[in-house]
Amino acid sequence: MNEALRVWAEETPNPQSRKFLVNQKIADGMHDFQTSEDAVHSPLATKLFGFPWMQAVFIGENFITITKQDWVDWAILEQPLCGLLKEHIQNKEAIVLDKTASDEALTDTDDVRLIKRVLEREIRPQVALDGGDVVFHKYEDGVLQLRMLGACNGCPSSSQTLKLGIEVRLKEVVPEIKEVIGV
Repeated sequence: MNEALRVWAEETPNPQSRKFLVNQKIADGMHDFQTSEDAVHSPLATKLFGFPWMQAVFIGENFITITKQDWVDWAILEQPLCGLLKEHIQNKEAIVLDKTASDEALTDTDDVRLIKRVLEREIRPQVALDGGDVVFHKYEDGVLQLRMLGACNGCPSSSQTLKLGIEVRLKEVVPEIKEVIGV
């Protein structure tokens, strides 16, 4: 019988950081994210960087260390973060993406590389502000398929974000795009 998922916080020597332990393995190795740009290979870190008080994220095999700005108190953040982390893990959302998946860029067309670059640099950071993410799935015959993750997955306004925001921007850079759909 599997033990119920638990997430709890522990103090660290750094008063601005808390270590959030998980009673199961969540990642292979260690992953350090000092900025939102560093976090492009971690949907969890990207989600966390969507909060204005966020400073850094460090992910280990069974923990996440979160460093906050000094203007907010752990008394306010600790329990909601335990809930957010537990929900992310329970929903089987990715913690850290497999680096080999990003190596597919070697075979990408120029259009796909451009689409991925705009997604990484412009769109994903904006979507992360609302606790969500959007990742490239497939581009074929002018139809771009994207996956909406985190808070965007199932959000009533995600279709508007996809059509009125993401599709409009990507058609500006790749006019051959006929449609952007969520999968």
